[in-house]
Amino acid sequence: MTLKEGTNNHTYVVEKIRIELNLERRLEALGLTEGSQITVLNNDKKGAMTVKFRGTRFAFGRRIADNIFVKEAAV
Repeated sequence: MTLKEGTNNHTYVVEKIRIELNLERRLEALGLTEGSQITVLNNDKKGAMTVKFRGTRFAFGRRIADNIFVKEAAV
């Protein structure tokens, strides 16, 4: 599934990031890599979504969130 499909207050593990190379490198520099855990804080299906990874909150646009593939994190 894509991160855009994620639900509020759920944690996921990043499986793959498929986006332009320069943007992918920027996300990696921020700490978002394959295997990272990411928590959806606000996904109200309008505009940007708010997520948290590596202890920091970020806002992602729909285009970015649609190109990050995740799976449910084991509890």
